Amino acid sequence: MAADAHTPTPKGVLCNAGAGAAAGVIAATFVCPLDVIKTRFQVHGLPTLSNGNIKGSLIVGSLEQIFHKEGLRGMYRGLAPTVLALLPNWAVYFTMYEQLKCLLCSEDDHHQLSVGANMIAASGAGAATTIATNPLWVVKTRLQTQGMRPGVVPYRSTFSALRRIAHEEGIRGLYSGLVPALAGISHVAIQFPTYERIKLYLADRGNCLTVSSFLRTPKGKLVICFMW
Repeated sequence: MAADAHTPTPKGVLCNAGAGAAAGVIAATFVCPLDVIKTRFQVHGLPTLSNGNIKGSLIVGSLEQIFHKEGLRGMYRGLAPTVLALLPNWAVYFTMYEQLKCLLCSEDDHHQLSVGANMIAASGAGAATTIATNPLWVVKTRLQTQGMRPGVVPYRSTFSALRRIAHEEGIRGLYSGLVPALAGISHVAIQFPTYERIKLYLADRGNCLTVSSFLRTPKGKLVICFMW
């Protein structure tokens, strides 16, 4: 009976997935201009600002330059594929994470996972999510950097980019960068086991029980997503 109570219900899985997806979309919308700058720095290196007298940080100067040259649309370039990727990203992640936790949980009364089991659940969920959403992240990166690639015919939209990459480069183009992306899931293998340990620590403290209970809810996971 206890095991059945521990098994996540379909409603609970949907709530977890929905909360994660909503949090990811809201956060991505807020930080999209910074993500555009980060991606361009990574692909093309530090830019040469047109106005050498710009005072302040390179980030502020880059934002001003993008806004003047490409407008508000340039600052939010790549947001559409980001949103499209985040919806299945968190939906797949939290669904897989909860299911793997259920499979790996111990049979004692507390149904607690070891640190190793938590790492396996987090890594497995991260790998499934990365494989499912990699084509959209490829499109996002190319949309964010296409304004800096002269001579390249720009992509018109997210779906036209997906079709064009698939036609010109095949499946290999859609999954370019998959290996380093899979290597990058190490952060969830650290973050979520740490989250679970802190949650259990708070649960063991009588005066912090309400905090721990909150972190178990979809709203609590929403907070975790904003802290990502």
